[in-house]
Amino acid sequence: EKDGKRIAWVRLYKFSDQLNKDWREIVNKIKTEKTKSNFGGIVLDLRNNPGGFLEASVMVASDFLKDGVVVTQQTADGAKQEYKVDETKGQLLNEKVVVLVNGGSASAAEILAGALRDHKRAKLVGEKTFGKGTVQQPEDFPDGSGLHITIAKWLLPSGINIHKIGVD
Repeated sequence: EKDGKRIAWVRLYKFSDQLNKDWREIVNKIKTEKTKSNFGGIVLDLRNNPGGFLEASVMVASDFLKDGVVVTQQTADGAKQEYKVDETKGQLLNEKVVVLVNGGSASAAEILAGALRDHKRAKLVGEKTFGKGTVQQPEDFPDGSGLHITIAKWLLPSGINIHKIGVD
């Protein structure tokens, strides 16, 4: 509680298959808390979240954003693929949101934080994020060695590529 207001503190450790399963339950708990008096908003804690599945970050963003692009993937030849808000979600469109980030917030965590910031949906608090804004394709070889090849970059809704820059 802060100044008599109840705050939902949601810590996302990574964007995994498990989050895909647990997110609906988290949203339902927040909606239950909203029905009680003095609900003040949500703290979305993405500190030290290394990222994970892009689709999971788009899923979470879709509950906070009414519409629009969450992130755009651009290949070296300039081709772009937009990942848009799933407009069937939108369960947390009116809550106040603060997102906590730090230098350990990377990749999909930066995409979520950057999208919420760019859409003026949340205030970011903390430190500049890591700056992982590329898509890599792993190639495994028969001798057990491997290679990750960068095949695209991610652009926030503002058009900014966060790679080596991070999100402020």
